[in-house]
Amino acid sequence: MKPKKVNPFEEAVEIEVGSDDHPGDAASDGSQLEEAIADSEPDTAEEELARHREAMLRMQAEMENLRKRMLREQEKSRKFALERVMKDLLQVRDSLELGLEVDPESLTVDSLKEGQELTLKMLGKVLEDHHLEVIDPVGQPFDPEFHQAMTMLPSEEVDENTVIEVLQKGFRLHDRLIRPAMVVVSRKP
Repeated sequence: MKPKKVNPFEEAVEIEVGSDDHPGDAASDGSQLEEAIADSEPDTAEEELARHREAMLRMQAEMENLRKRMLREQEKSRKFALERVMKDLLQVRDSLELGLEVDPESLTVDSLKEGQELTLKMLGKVLEDHHLEVIDPVGQPFDPEFHQAMTMLPSEEVDENTVIEVLQKGFRLHDRLIRPAMVVVSRKP
């Protein structure tokens, strides 16, 4: 008589529930399960389990490779994040060096001032190109989020809590405060 082909998991449940042949004999239960698996079709639970296990291992390897690649990219990004800024700042440095190489006898106060203004303009362009925004709040209401009050002076000419003088400009990079503007704020006389 040919044995009936059954799902090995159903067979395991039947064996677990109870077999009167050998009650409590674990070896007997395991051999019946093995027989059920051996008698089943070729595309059975073991093959499917092996396919799933292989797919899982491939996915784990792929995720590990992705993690390593992301770490390498992050490290590379950290290393070279300032490269463009540094290249642009080199132009400002070159301009300063050229100013120092000028013959002292041909210098005038006006030519020195003009050279400084051009260099400052060049630096301002570099900072602007890299999204560094200047905070110069003269005449604006005092904002403690972007301004640091150094002192308060009585004033009848402007409203209370208005910036009347900037001691040091502030800077913001991509809407993130780098340095608050140091200001003098008005108060009632």
